[in-house]
Amino acid sequence: MHKLHERDAVPAEPISFDEFLRVDIRVGTIVAADPFPEARKAAYKLMIDFGPMIGTKRSSAQITKHYSLEQLVGRQVAAVVNFPPRQIGPFMSEVLTLGFPDEAGEVVLVAPTTPVPDGGRLF
Repeated sequence: MHKLHERDAVPAEPISFDEFLRVDIRVGTIVAADPFPEARKAAYKLMIDFGPMIGTKRSSAQITKHYSLEQLVGRQVAAVVNFPPRQIGPFMSEVLTLGFPDEAGEVVLVAPTTPVPDGGRLF
């Protein structure tokens, strides 16, 4: 069995509910997925539709181990939508797509088990 990374071994320090609410985690549908050969670690470039209030945002995601490009389009994912954009090589990533590490440390996406409206906020 894979050993957890040191940062995951112990729980984070407690935060208030108001601090949790500052992190805006939304659900969106991947509308496009493309290779990202310029990335240092294997990754895809995603376009994710978060509905009319937030719109479509870009994300770089290191999810090549468990997902092919064809499997991603139409899939709902969770992402943090209120981090500042981050330059990753030639690509500007606007949201952080969320996942958990598997036994080997590879990313498994976080997603609802039943379809929900794009833009819904995690609570």
